[in-house]
Amino acid sequence: MQIQPGSKLVMIGDSITDAGRVRPIGEGKGEALGKGYVSLVNALLTTVYPDYEIRVINMGTSGNTVRDLENRWQTDVLDLHPDWLSVMIGINDVWRQYDSPLRPDLGVALDEYTATYRRILEVVRPSLKGLVLLTPFYIEPSTSDAMRAKMDEYGVVVQQLASEYDAVFVDTQAAYNAVLAHMYSAALAWDRVHPGIEGHMVLAKAFLNGVGFDWTR
Repeated sequence: MQIQPGSKLVMIGDSITDAGRVRPIGEGKGEALGKGYVSLVNALLTTVYPDYEIRVINMGTSGNTVRDLENRWQTDVLDLHPDWLSVMIGINDVWRQYDSPLRPDLGVALDEYTATYRRILEVVRPSLKGLVLLTPFYIEPSTSDAMRAKMDEYGVVVQQLASEYDAVFVDTQAAYNAVLAHMYSAALAWDRVHPGIEGHMVLAKAFLNGVGFDWTR
């Protein structure tokens, strides 16, 4: 596995990452890491790689866009001095363009998303041992759906940034697509955005596969 023993892994993003984690620092026992994929990642790392003693911290914040990440990047990432950093952002950047069409200031256009994301990676990458970038997703199988098509465009940006900053790239949309070939989207997420525990396991599995997790260890 790519994440080294003794590493501090900070995972940041929006509500999907947040999943009810404690404040101000999402770390600790019970539901301190939230009820989502971050908690599942931590549980699997702890039980399959107990000798690695990887410290997982959840810094997701519900409703965030990449603008919000930039505003809290110093306190919620840089000041925590992570060895590994995981970022999944972009859902709200796109969603606000569709659920709040009369408030264009709430969404984040693709060019701003790209520039802002690049700025925050630029300041943190030199200090990291490893970086994981996860695409935003929309739990909708039809690529002709307007929001799904737009989300895919933002996913392409994440893939480009992952290449640019030598990051592990995790295609969460592809991970969901594999499940959606057999399930209706509402069975995973009633709003096609906020998954239940099964949908969070899809994310946890995709993340762990990305970093070379050995499921047979």
